[in-house]
Amino acid sequence: MTQFQRISFDPGIMGGRACIRGMRITVAHVLNLLANGMTEAQILSEYPDLEPEDVAEALRYAALLADEEVHQIHLAG
Repeated sequence: MTQFQRISFDPGIMGGRACIRGMRITVAHVLNLLANGMTEAQILSEYPDLEPEDVAEALRYAALLADEEVHQIHLAG
C-alpha cells in the first residue's frame, strides 16, 4: 500500500478530511487551486506554510484515488 508522509487524517481537523501535514489546508483545496489554473508557484506564494513536496504528494494521492480497475462482467444468456 502507498504511504503518504504529508497527508494526514484527523477527525478534529477539517472533519477528518485529507489534509496537508495536519494543517487546515485540505488536499481537495490544493487540487481545486491547481484545477482552476493556479501554478504551484502561485499556490506556494499564497500559502507560505506549504512546500513543493506537499503539492506533489496531493497530486499523487489524487492519482491513487482516481486509479480505476476494469472488471469484465459476464452476462448470462
